[in-house]
Amino acid sequence: MKLLVTGATGKLGSKVVEELLKTVPAEQLAVSVRNPEKAEHLRARGVDVRYGDFDRPETLATAFSGIDRLLLISADGDNETRIRQHSEAVAEAVRADVKFIAYTSIGNAQESSNFLAPTHKATEEAIQKTGIPYSFLRNNWYLENEGSSIQGVLAGAPWVTSAGNGKVGWAVQQDYAQAAATVLTGTNHENTIYELSGKLFTQNEIAAELSAVLGKEVIVQHVEDAAYADIMKDAGVPEFLLPMLVNIQKDIREGTLEIESNDFEKLLGRPVTSLREGLAQIVKASSN
Repeated sequence: MKLLVTGATGKLGSKVVEELLKTVPAEQLAVSVRNPEKAEHLRARGVDVRYGDFDRPETLATAFSGIDRLLLISADGDNETRIRQHSEAVAEAVRADVKFIAYTSIGNAQESSNFLAPTHKATEEAIQKTGIPYSFLRNNWYLENEGSSIQGVLAGAPWVTSAGNGKVGWAVQQDYAQAAATVLTGTNHENTIYELSGKLFTQNEIAAELSAVLGKEVIVQHVEDAAYADIMKDAGVPEFLLPMLVNIQKDIREGTLEIESNDFEKLLGRPVTSLREGLAQIVKASSN
């Protein structure tokens, strides 16, 4: 059985590959990457490194050749671009006679008003239409996404947010990676949907957990969206990213990530890494 992970040199993909290599012989694992030179360390360990570019679907035909089980990690970019890329990747998976597709989606993808949801809704539907057995890994929110806010606090700034009392099911990428590896290598995951959400916390509550980690009070500064954008801009965030950051805050405020589920624990076979432990890991990594 041959497995393949797309985006395998990315932040999540690289963690998934390391999880897989704990249980899967390297020769059974392939990766699809835009820059094969960035995956030389995997090739040296016996992993089958293949060139695959979502913007060049003809390369995916070769990348997916002979693959039994595929983990399609969602690409970066705007919704329109990602929908096109994912649709073409799914079509190539059909042509390559892939037997199973796991896909990293977003919480409540089919009904969500989250600004990222259209990509995932369309991709889930494209996969379902193929008739290929699937598993949708509906990832809530990576704790690492809060890295810039954590860095700001470490530099003496308050925790700035316009998300109000909206709740998020944060979890560390390592937990998401382990869940994905479990589904890709396991049995009885055909035609499943997993809502992968950690325990729900508000902005005030995540700041309180960070306070406990740092041993000092973290002040929370609640602002409106426009003020949030101005503060982020003044902090050096590139202007083209500001609308996305504001949309994230708005979507959290409106509850799009407030999803309760124990699917994560089922896949991990253990509790999700606690928010405090995850924050401690990020703070430690930031100080190294």
